[in-house]
Amino acid sequence: MTFSKGSLILVDYSAKVKDSQDVFETTIEEEAKKHSIHEPNVKYQPKLVSVGESWVLKGLDEALANTKVGDKLTVEVSPEKGFGARDSGKVRMIPLRKLGEDADKVSVGDSIEIDDKRGIIRFIGSGRVQVDFNHRYAGKTILYDVNVVKSLDTDEDKISGILKRHMPVEDSKLSFKKNANVLDITIPEEIFRADGLQIMKHFIQVDLFKFIPNLEKINYIETHVNKQSKKQDKNESDTEKQEKPVSPKTN
Repeated sequence: MTFSKGSLILVDYSAKVKDSQDVFETTIEEEAKKHSIHEPNVKYQPKLVSVGESWVLKGLDEALANTKVGDKLTVEVSPEKGFGARDSGKVRMIPLRKLGEDADKVSVGDSIEIDDKRGIIRFIGSGRVQVDFNHRYAGKTILYDVNVVKSLDTDEDKISGILKRHMPVEDSKLSFKKNANVLDITIPEEIFRADGLQIMKHFIQVDLFKFIPNLEKINYIETHVNKQSKKQDKNESDTEKQEKPVSPKTN
């Protein structure tokens, strides 16, 4: 049975440029290490996809709609349904001095931001720098090796999948409890002061209300422990143990 629009599924994949066979993205940690693209701060896990809703490139999205759990396939994505065709108008020559104090630090291939746009340096010379504001893979045909891992059909599976998508913590630290139409989500202590925590909460609730429409209320729970008080209690306990008289041994 194939998936309908809006189905939540988990997929593993590795993406590579067809011409060069260079792998540039993967959900599998072993593959990332194998192709020297491993990033220690990335959470490698199957990707959550809402089928037909542009959570992935259009060409891949269309292919996933015709799959089922357990399918393993290679999907070829054209530039038109991938990162777009190359636009020569997005390649600009600018004075090197515009880079300011970074002018002496950049080299060909570096990614830089100019006028709130990110581009790649293609050429440096004669006091000028050529910057390509096309996507790095614009004009490239992309191959995706895909494994459709699971369909999230129960409320618990959907909640778990959405929390894993948005919370950058180990799965073991994710905790929630659903009681009828109310959901309690425990915020892990390590992200209490994380940048963008409020935005994180916002997108979690947007996804949850969309994919679990019977939910009426979401509570975010933060538990703060007085560690100084606990330390004091421990010190007092240790002191009592040290001062407790020891009964003499009798033969």
